[in-house]
Amino acid sequence: MKRLIVMILTASVFILGVCLPTEGEAAVGNRTLSSGMSNNDVKELQELLMTKGVFPYHEETGYYGPITKASVKKFQAKSGLKADGIAGTQTNKKIQVLRSGDMGRPVAKLQRLLKSWAVYTGTIDGIYGKGTKQAVLAFQKQQGLAADGIAGARTFSTLQTKASAAESPVKELTVASTAYTASCSGCSGTTRMGVDLKTYDDAKLIAVDPNVIPLGSIVEVEGYGRAIAADTGGAIKGNRIDVFIAKENDALTWGRKQVKVKIIK
Repeated sequence: MKRLIVMILTASVFILGVCLPTEGEAAVGNRTLSSGMSNNDVKELQELLMTKGVFPYHEETGYYGPITKASVKKFQAKSGLKADGIAGTQTNKKIQVLRSGDMGRPVAKLQRLLKSWAVYTGTIDGIYGKGTKQAVLAFQKQQGLAADGIAGARTFSTLQTKASAAESPVKELTVASTAYTASCSGCSGTTRMGVDLKTYDDAKLIAVDPNVIPLGSIVEVEGYGRAIAADTGGAIKGNRIDVFIAKENDALTWGRKQVKVKIIK
């Protein structure tokens, strides 16, 4: 009898250890995130906040500090939730829903998934525009889901049965580059994705044509380093980029030159 009890307990511990996610493996929606925490879930939350245009910093650090708390409060206020700066169940569920106006890597991944189901024929640009909404609607109707053009949990769950097709391939290209500052003529100091360049002038960031480099992409720029594609510009068309440089003299020194760009993710 004792041996049987020991065997049952051992099996139970094994099942719990193997089948349940650890704290580091839990998805954003599985637990509450708050100030002081530092992990990959916070990094994922920050990426989603940037997708919603409410995260003013230029990269996901994985640390839940004052910037993240303020960004969560801003998202909560816009979404009709209690604005306490804590990413609980309601906040996490709502922030993972993609809809018109969102932009960044999560949207680019959605577009790749839609392409794998042959319902999206547009460019992978990381922008949830009319074409993406129409593709989501077509997929939802095809699969018998509620057709609202919004990519929520059920839509993603069905899309991800072909998840392997959504991986972003590493891409290299040569582009014409120029440089800009936060105070250039016609510049607001805030990028297309909501990054505040006047407050955070240490940003490694470039403006791109989303038809060539999707918004939200992480890139390696020759002579500049790793950066995020978080801005656009009226003159930035085709194989051309604008690199952000805080000081005007340094931006002028950069000038105009051909550089190699590697799109990492």
